[in-house]
Amino acid sequence: MKKIIFAVLALFFIVVLILVFDVGRRDNTEPVNFRECALLGYPILESYPRQCRTSNGMSFTEDVEKDDIASVDKSDLIKVNSPLPNEAVKSPLIVSGLARGVWFFEGSFPVRLFGGDGKEIAVGIAQAEGEWMTAEFVPFKTILNFEKPSAKTGKLILEKDNPSDFRQYDDELVIPVIFD
Repeated sequence: MKKIIFAVLALFFIVVLILVFDVGRRDNTEPVNFRECALLGYPILESYPRQCRTSNGMSFTEDVEKDDIASVDKSDLIKVNSPLPNEAVKSPLIVSGLARGVWFFEGSFPVRLFGGDGKEIAVGIAQAEGEWMTAEFVPFKTILNFEKPSAKTGKLILEKDNPSDFRQYDDELVIPVIFD
């Protein structure tokens, strides 16, 4: 009987040690930024800027270097799904994404494409694909037709529509592109 009690206690002690060792070994930390979220293998949304979402609903937006774009991060106002920065583009160019209702005026906003020499080669009007009179994100889309410029690079500018004469309400998102 003493042998059975000793065996059960020894087995219990071993199980407790394994559990303590395993819990101490686990990395129970949640990601705190986009990079950690991506490294932990959570899905990355292909938008601009990219977003990483955890299984418990946490979301992290990629910090975009100022060298990558000519404007500051606007992900709280507008997110572009296509084209992504430094993506090869050709005509017709489909520009799509999500913008908060404040980015639109009467359900649209201008989109301009410039060649590397700074000349405008296309202009279009992005149309809201839903109710735009909201503070929430609304899908948008436009198609730009253009002749391929001689320059290899250019920039796509999505302008916040500002019907007022107050320049302090102007805003834009600049995305560098490569011509295919």
